[in-house]
Parts: sequence; structure tokens; C-alpha cells
Amino acid sequence: FFTLKKERGKKRKMENMLGLLRLHVIRGVNLAIRDSKSSDPYVIVRMGQQKLRTRVVKKNLNPEWNEDLTLSISDPVLPIKIMVYDRDWFSRDDKMGDAIFHIDPFLEAIRIQNQFRGLPEGTVIMKIQASRQNCLSEESKIVWNNGKIVQNMFLKLQNVECGEVELQLEWIDVSGLLSINEHEDVAY
Repeated sequence: FFTLKKERGKKRKMENMLGLLRLHVIRGVNLAIRDSKSSDPYVIVRMGQQKLRTRVVKKNLNPEWNEDLTLSISDPVLPIKIMVYDRDWFSRDDKMGDAIFHIDPFLEAIRIQNQFRGLPEGTVIMKIQASRQNCLSEESKIVWNNGKIVQNMFLKLQNVECGEVELQLEWIDVSGLLSINEHEDVAY
């Protein structure tokens, strides 16, 4: 009975899922020193109840993670929070800053692309300016690239003296609701 109930819960979550968001955590830039001369940084990504993390890069203030983390998206209004920590082996890990972003513009770009079929490679679908309302450190472009919509962004870490994290977002359609290949215009 418990297994059946668990499977129904999984099925319900799948029915509500719009798609998957692949976050390519590229690198950290000029991260804060938390140990004597360096830090051992890693990234935690949170959205709702989901929590994912990268590996630790030892003794590096400009770490290259180049890791893909995938979030299932069922509530596109929820913000995504990025938290950077310094791994400490004998005490609590030190905070190295955080950033929050929303995927509304990214999902809107998918809808726009669905309306205009056959975009040329490299077409910029949307630009998001850095502002006080977001953690972008520079303009972020959402681009049609290799048959996919991707968004590159540099997030300025908050609650810390310095540091940025570079990410790339990519949509993976699993439901057909926001499909890049579907011909229907579906509101979300």
C-alpha cells in the first residue's frame, strides 16, 4: 500500500511538471577567501524542495565546476537560489555568498520561439539587463543555439565582499507544454 501511494505521488508530480531546467554551473570568479589564503568552494542550488550541489574545488578562488545540475520545474514562479560555501573539514562550512534569480524571462523566451519557427542560429530572443531587482552582474542574453534555447548569466553574489558565479540555463521539454517543437501556443 505504501509503495502504491508513493508511486501515485510521483505520477502526480510528473503530471504537474512543465519540464526540466539544466543548470550548467560553469565557474566562480573572484570568490571570497574563507580559509587562510584560499577557499574550497562548492555550489548548492535550491528551488522549492529541490536541493542539488556541485563537487568541491580545493584551494581555488576561481573554480571551474563545469557541472550540470537538473531541476524539475512544476512551479515556474518559484525563485532559484544559488549558495556558495567553503568546505571545512573540522567545522561548519563557511558561507561565500548567495544569489537568487527567476526563470520567468527564460520561459517567456520559449513561448516567443514557439511563435517564430525557424530562427537563425545565434538569434538573441531576449536580453535581461542587470538591475537592483536581480543578481545579474551584466546583461544576460537568451539565445537560440544548436536547436535549443540557452541563457548565459553572471550572478553577483550577495551577502559577501566579492564573487560571481557563471551559469548557463537550458530547457529540456518532457511534457510538450512548452515544447520548442510543438505548434501550439500554451499558456503557463
